[in-house]
Parts: sequence; C-alpha cells; structure tokens
Amino acid sequence: MKANREDGNSVDMEGDTKRQKAADGPSSPSEEPLVPYNDDEDDEGRGLNHIGCGEEDAQRVESEEDDNNDDGDDPYGQGSMLEKPNRQVEVRRDCPYLDTVNRQVLDFDFEKFCSVSLSNLNVYACLVCGKYYQGRGKKSHAYTHSLEAGHHVYINLRTEKVYCLPDGYEINDPSLDDIRHVLNPRFSRAQVEQLDKNKQWSRALDGSDYLPGMVGLNNIQKTDFVNVTIQSLMRATPLRNFFLIPENYQHCRSPLVHRFGELTRKIWHARNFKGQVSPHEFLQAVMKASKKRFRIGAQSEPVEFMSWLLNTLHADLRTSKKSSSIIHKCFQGELEVVKETQNKAIAEKKESGGEQNGPPKITDGVIENNNVAAETYRMPFLMLGLDLPEPPLFKDVMEKNIIPQVPLFNILKKFDGETVTTTVRPPARMRYRVTRLPQYLILHMRRFTKNNFFREKNLTLVNFPVKNLELKDYIPLPAPNKENERLRSKYDLIANIVHDGKPDEGFYRVFVQRKSEELWYEMQDLHVSETLPQMVALSEAYMQIYEQQQ
Repeated sequence: MKANREDGNSVDMEGDTKRQKAADGPSSPSEEPLVPYNDDEDDEGRGLNHIGCGEEDAQRVESEEDDNNDDGDDPYGQGSMLEKPNRQVEVRRDCPYLDTVNRQVLDFDFEKFCSVSLSNLNVYACLVCGKYYQGRGKKSHAYTHSLEAGHHVYINLRTEKVYCLPDGYEINDPSLDDIRHVLNPRFSRAQVEQLDKNKQWSRALDGSDYLPGMVGLNNIQKTDFVNVTIQSLMRATPLRNFFLIPENYQHCRSPLVHRFGELTRKIWHARNFKGQVSPHEFLQAVMKASKKRFRIGAQSEPVEFMSWLLNTLHADLRTSKKSSSIIHKCFQGELEVVKETQNKAIAEKKESGGEQNGPPKITDGVIENNNVAAETYRMPFLMLGLDLPEPPLFKDVMEKNIIPQVPLFNILKKFDGETVTTTVRPPARMRYRVTRLPQYLILHMRRFTKNNFFREKNLTLVNFPVKNLELKDYIPLPAPNKENERLRSKYDLIANIVHDGKPDEGFYRVFVQRKSEELWYEMQDLHVSETLPQMVALSEAYMQIYEQQQ
C-alpha cells in the first residue's frame, strides 16, 4: 500500500511494515509456530452483510488469516515457521462465474486429499471440474489450477466457504446452499423423527428417482460384505437416529465413528445429487481401525465385520469402562451359560483305583459331581450363532443333491437351557439360556465351515416368519423385573442378509424393510428393487436382524 507525501513522492507503507516484522524476528514459542496452519478459522458471519445489504453488490470485509501456500514456500501445507500476516477478504453477493458451476461432476464421497500434493490440510474442491486442490493463496495448487484451467469457483471442504480465484473474494450466494448440504448433510431432530413416516421419493440430477435411506452403495472391490452390513444396520431406528445428529458423538475422537455418522447422513439425505453413495471414506477408516483385517479387494464374512464394527463403535463411543453406548442399548442381550468339563484330577484318581463318592461340592460357582465340574455364569451377547443340521451325504434317485429344510424354531432350541452343545477345544458340554432379550436381535446361521483342504457351504434352507416371531413359545424366557412390565418376546424381521454362489466365489445381498410403507426391497450394491415378502423367506438366510415389538 502506498501513501502520497506532501512533496509528491510515494511511500511504500506495506514494505515498511514487512521490514519491521522481519527485524522483530520469528514469533515467540508461546504462539505455537509449528502448529499446522489452516485458514478460515473464523466461520462466523457467513451470509451476513453490513449496512447496505439491500444493494445488489453488498460487500463485507472481514479480517482473516492467510492460508497455506500463500508465500509458496510450503507446498505440502505443513504450516509456516513464521507468523503469517492478516489480510482483508472481500465478500461479494454476485459473481460472474457462478454459471460455470457443474453439479453433475461434484462427488464428496471420496477422501478430502489434494489431487496434487496428497495433503489433507486446507483442501478446496473446484466446483467446475470436481477435483480437490490445496490452498488458495498465490502459488498454491488451487490458485495455479484457476489460472491454467480457467476454473474460478472453489469451496473449502472444512468451512464450506466458497471463493472466487484468482480474484480471492468470498462468494455469498444462497444458490450454493444445495452444494453445502450435499457436502455435509444436516438433520434437525424434528426431521429425524419424521423419517419413518416419509413416503416421498427424491430426484437425482440425472433424472433418476431414489428413496432416502434406500440408496445403493458402491462396491469398490469385493466390499459387498460391508455394504450389506451397513444397509442392515440402517434399519435399526435408534442407531440411525443417534448417528444422524453429530452433536450426539462430538465428544468422540474416533475417525471411524465420524465416518459412520457421515455415511448414515448421506444414505438418508433427501437432496443428494445422485441416487447412490460411495462408502470410500468409511472404508478407509475401517482399514485403518482394523489394521487391514478388513480391506478393499479382500472378501470377508459379514458376520465377522458386523461383530468387529459393533464392538469397535461401542468401545469408541463410551466415555468410561462401565458406561453404555447406543450399540449396547440396541443389540445387547444376556445369556446364562452352564459349562460342564471333565475334572482331570478326579478322573486320574479313578483310573489309579481311588474312589470318589459323596455329595457334589460347590466351589466358586463350580459344582463338582463325580468327575464332571459344572460352571454357571452369565455373559452378554450382541448376536446369536445358530448351528445348521449337517446336509445329507447321498443324492436322491434323480442324482440331484437333496437340499434339506429346517424351521428356525428347531435351531433356536440351542438356547432353551437344556440342549447340549459340544465344543472340541477345550472339550466341554455347553448349555445356553437367554436371560435378557435385546431390542434388536441379530441371528447368524453358520453356513461356512473350514476343513484341512477347503471351505464348505451348508445349503440348508431355514424356514422363518417375516412377522410375529414369538420366542417364548420355543425358548424359556425370564419374567420381567418390574410388576407392571410385560414380557416383550415378539419380533419382526427388518433385515435378511443372503449369500449366493460358491463359498469362495459368491456374493452377498440383503433384503430390508422400509417402515413407512412396510414394503420389502432387495439390495445388492448399487441395485435396489422392490420385492415381495414371500421372496424374503425363500432365500438362503445368512444373517438376520429382528426388531422387538413394543
């Protein structure tokens, strides 16, 4: 900035200021010069104009810190060693380049990394071509792209502010609000409560119609096991409602929790630009949190992923070791387990000729009777594993394999407290009884077994009711704790995961129910189609979620 002196000569005041700052040396350690520098720290006042807001070219000037790469010495956005100067950012209502914004190419499902420097600090999306670039100062990647490609409108992916480059002013226009909603979908508590009553279809930019909550998920590479798990969990209403409002888990620092919340909001968002969602960011968080146990390109079983995901989300959400979480409130029940094992000391004494008679001994909950020690304890569960009967070895007269059928109630007898289940390692006889039912009951049919040579699949069909599964008719249940409370033991199916094909080459799909109309939909990655409830019951059920009737 130059000022004129009385003698007519101009004085470079800005240069004097810079020289004075340079003479003062670097900033003090108390100012944390090594902290990564992000611009746009103050997000207040977007959409507000000063006096004269009725004018067509309303302007606001705010004092804002400079952003990364303004001096070009720090292309990877790791912060500057010197204190950055403040600069004035003009806010304009009109912009001549708004008509170049192309909503068809915008996709905010991918990780927020600069396409040049691969940094995730201070990333902007070009609203003309959809690519991500870092910074907006001179010599930054976004600034260079604006000059080379002639693309002028950019949105900061963190603060949601829109800028025009290379001019550098902020654009304050209501027509860009739909882009902000797609970047970060928002739900009020009133909207969340009305979700299950909404019967309205939404329209994507390409003209296709979709149902919020019933959108397809992109199969990136052998990630169908993730897709069916996510689609199933989206039917658990309290879980979905919890993750639709970020304030519920803002105390949590886990990237997995926040990515799961973002994915939930995108699936149920009614103003998406396209009729499907790519779970790319969520999968990256899964790979990191599971230490690549579940990763893109490697097929896994939904039951393993479901178990890992629920336990990890619970551990990340709870504030202390004894506190509960929305995961346990939805899915946790309780079992009483009786474990009978051979008492080796007694068995050896018998073999050596000693006698062991008399009443059973009780020590620490373990009852010793003859040479058997029975231990009784209670344990929580998030899902129940059901054993299918062995398939027949012989073919029928037509040389076809006989596919047996079994009612769900037969395999549920495992949890009646009397049926004995034998375990090989360690050798024991187990008896299970359900002592507390969860609000959402997850059942897993064990279809896959491994031997020394290959993986086998049990093709037995399970016959199950889609509505009104009454558990108390088949397994003994405890009486309610409170006098006025009635036993809720009737369940309705809300999700049914199915496996098709050979054990190592097959794929997963899922049947889910839409509550607002009580219709059933079949979902396989991006394909979503309405189906009949009778078709749900004819499939090879692999994992099911039942909702307790209230």
